[in-house]
Amino acid sequence: MKRRRNSPAKRSSPTFTIRPAVAIAICAAFVILIALGRGIALSDPPAPASHELPQEQQEHWIDVIDIDGSINPATADFIDDSIAKAQASGASALIIRLDTPGGLLTSARTIVKSMLNAPLPLIVYVAPAGASAASAGTFIVAAANIAAMAPGTTIGAAHPIDANGGEETGKVGEKMENFTAAFAKSIAHQRGRNEAWIEDAVRKSSSIGESDALKMHVIDLVANDLGDLIAKANGRTVTVAGGRTIKLDLTGAAIRSARMTLGQRVLDRLADPNIMYLLMIAGVIGLYLEFSHPGAYLPGVAGAICLLLALASFQLLPINLAGLLLIVLGMGMLLAELFVTNYGVLGIGGVIAFVIGSLFLIDTSETNLSINRGIIAGAAVGFSAIVLGIGYIVIRARRDRVTTGGEGMIGKVGEVRAEIAPGVTGQIFVNGEIWRAVSDHAIPVGTRARITAVRGLEVTVQPESVDRLGRVPPWVAPMIH
Repeated sequence: MKRRRNSPAKRSSPTFTIRPAVAIAICAAFVILIALGRGIALSDPPAPASHELPQEQQEHWIDVIDIDGSINPATADFIDDSIAKAQASGASALIIRLDTPGGLLTSARTIVKSMLNAPLPLIVYVAPAGASAASAGTFIVAAANIAAMAPGTTIGAAHPIDANGGEETGKVGEKMENFTAAFAKSIAHQRGRNEAWIEDAVRKSSSIGESDALKMHVIDLVANDLGDLIAKANGRTVTVAGGRTIKLDLTGAAIRSARMTLGQRVLDRLADPNIMYLLMIAGVIGLYLEFSHPGAYLPGVAGAICLLLALASFQLLPINLAGLLLIVLGMGMLLAELFVTNYGVLGIGGVIAFVIGSLFLIDTSETNLSINRGIIAGAAVGFSAIVLGIGYIVIRARRDRVTTGGEGMIGKVGEVRAEIAPGVTGQIFVNGEIWRAVSDHAIPVGTRARITAVRGLEVTVQPESVDRLGRVPPWVAPMIH
């Protein structure tokens, strides 16, 4: 029985795929790097041991919370909740242990508003050694009833910056600087602190250590640890919301530590620009792998989740629209690279747009936080390597000899099954199939012939031994004559 193809396949552009296992491994590795490198895991270390007594034996106590990271909406919500809970439970005071590089000015204003209207004494303690209350943290320290710092800590550098990371200039910069300076002076005036220095912290980015801060009456005391802080704060008189004057009685007070809720911890992590950026990159890579290899599923699912988390971060951080649009354009070009043969032009353009958009993504006129340049550089190198790799594979595939379709039959050698002669159609067995064959030479059954052309379901062959000059072997010549 003859086996024939319905029609020879037409030549198509070379394609390549990524194996599902490779795609899954890449996505899994990327997610693990995020989790390990940036601490996306939501579990916090156990709270420090407290001097807590049974409820029935407590006469008074102090609530303590830790702010270790950027000032963002999650931080503002945590402080507001902590003030409300401390007041409702009857705590003698609330201590905010602070270590922050700064954050959003809008969140700092929300925190200051809550602190100035708090009905109980608030103590802000910049600790441990090496900690800082930079930028937005300066306003939080200034708003405390009692401001304290541990040895080896700093405060200041609260000047507003522009979207390029430098100082604001022009009318817009002047308005922002004047507003921030007035805001800082108002806080210092209400708490009776050094208004001139805090204005310099805004206008001149002044920054000082704990000793100078105490001498210049920026803070009220320097304490070595929490116990020392409570001892030095004991007996001081403070004014809380409503003009009430309270004398702190902290002798023998128990310490109760409080932590963020799960939702607040999630928002706090997502408010980190670096976490947001890594989630966005993970989402792009996941969708890229899913489009390049449909049906793998895991890269697409993981990528979609990462992108949704990145979008949640966009709600917490000030985003520059131009930067976001450049990133979207870059993503579109990278995806188009999969479907359009252009030798990497779209891919390179996509990488350039993605990197420029990344540099402008965070609107730093509202925060001193920004995406780490090393992460952006790593993303650029990674995407460039992917694009160059794809371009290399495509170019190599185009240069390789075609092995499929009609053109892929040319040059293959088969066995003659029915005698072939000039004007007489024979048969040749090649690639497990029997094809109709014609030739200018007489070729007996059982000999081997090479295919030189394909026309529909018919191939043109010549004896395998015919050389480039058309000379045939001696056993063929008698049949020709």
